[in-house]
Amino acid sequence: MNFFYVMNARSIKTAFVIVVAAFFTAWFFFMENMVQLPAFSAKDGPKAIYQGEKDLALTFNIGWGDEKAEPILDVLAKEKVGAVTFFLSGSWAESHPDLVSRIVKEGYEIGMLGYNYKDYSELEDDKIRRDIMMAQEAFKKLNVKNIKLLRAPTGQFDQRTLKIAERLGFTVVSWSLDTKDWTNPGTAVIVENASKAKKGDILLMHASDSAKQTAEALPLVVKNIKTKNLKMVTVSEMIANGSSKTVEVK
Repeated sequence: MNFFYVMNARSIKTAFVIVVAAFFTAWFFFMENMVQLPAFSAKDGPKAIYQGEKDLALTFNIGWGDEKAEPILDVLAKEKVGAVTFFLSGSWAESHPDLVSRIVKEGYEIGMLGYNYKDYSELEDDKIRRDIMMAQEAFKKLNVKNIKLLRAPTGQFDQRTLKIAERLGFTVVSWSLDTKDWTNPGTAVIVENASKAKKGDILLMHASDSAKQTAEALPLVVKNIKTKNLKMVTVSEMIANGSSKTVEVK
């Protein structure tokens, strides 16, 4: 009888060790997969990129205005920044064909910021679709073709936007670090916000007229990025060169 209880206790202990080992093995692989899944998404649905695995993507939104985009382009040229992604609204692009042409000529990537500056999360599906297609047509007329990246005009989007964008052949791009330059907090604050940039970040800045201090802050932003030895790439290059993080969007 004693022998039976000894064997039973050993069996229980062995089984317990196996269960614990299996749990930690499963947890390890789960965490490993989470680390390698740098994007907002549904579990099995289309994704919106917000962070990469390596390098850094400097991005600018331009939705309106006549004054701030050109000085920012001048700074980028002076600082010899070769890889930037500009997200342009179709309506702005139509009104500023020369600046669009310059962005293309200087080798920067163009993504779409819709056509009208409206919150996609508040629009009906058909209106989202029409806004994207209007922007697409505007860029085609400017001979800017094969745009594959889309950023929701106000940054707000939901699963509907992701599905509509995917059907139209676009990847939605968000960001992981906002400089908040559009609030005009002072150049020192913009530089400080940008100084938090790390490997894999998609950095958000603006070149609309509301961003009155961005051009002044930009040289120091670029200097800090270079000091950290972070390679600046376009969003498309970031996507191509690594995986991207995923958080569920409903």
